[in-house]
Amino acid sequence: MKRIVLLRHGESVWNRENRFTGWTDVDLSERGVREASEAGELLRREGFRFGYAYTSFLKRAVKTLDAVLDKLDQDWIPVAKSWRLNEKHYGALQGLNKRETAEKFGDEQVLLWRRSFDVAPDPLAADDPRNPRFDLRYREVPQAELPLTESLSTTVARTLPYWQCEILPRLAYCDTLLVVAHGNSLRGIVKHLKGISDDAIAELNLPTAAPYVFEFDDESNVVNDYFLGDPEKVAAAMAAVAAQGKK
Repeated sequence: MKRIVLLRHGESVWNRENRFTGWTDVDLSERGVREASEAGELLRREGFRFGYAYTSFLKRAVKTLDAVLDKLDQDWIPVAKSWRLNEKHYGALQGLNKRETAEKFGDEQVLLWRRSFDVAPDPLAADDPRNPRFDLRYREVPQAELPLTESLSTTVARTLPYWQCEILPRLAYCDTLLVVAHGNSLRGIVKHLKGISDDAIAELNLPTAAPYVFEFDDESNVVNDYFLGDPEKVAAAMAAVAAQGKK
């Protein structure tokens, strides 16, 4: 049996403050650090041994991965980082409080920005200092590929090729992989793996630091998927994520 564990990072400082984060590089909160360590402990208890790990360029995911591997005593395994696993870019919404934004624009509009498949927020201006072209970590990425805003659709368009060409083929060499990324980059992967429709994907909310296991056969077809941990706690965490964008 081959397995890939998808893990959203632990709570970030802006998650705690209920802000749109996107590509803004904010750190883990104290709770997020605990969540990451607890995810590592859970994976250790369940006997997971990873051969390779993947994460994004954003520190909340990188530090979550580090904490998980530390608890597993697997700090030595190879790790690949890619901007293609970054969170969805929230454009001009980045930094705004989600509840205050819902009070201004309405719950329905904020839900479209957060969870719909093809609606993107207003983009950053080209000269906005938050434009990723000004960030050294993206200096090798063609400028035309760097977003100023994204929908889930455009997030999938840059995430899925990395999944199909880099991550999934690794199963031929490693039976168990770990991918630590973000709510929307992982939602796009889950949408693809489970065949979720464009409309139904709005109902999928991934909680922080809850290991989501996908099992594959020898032809890399999904045969099973499940969250580790207490199902009631996972369901409550999903509901809490869904409520973040309501006034």
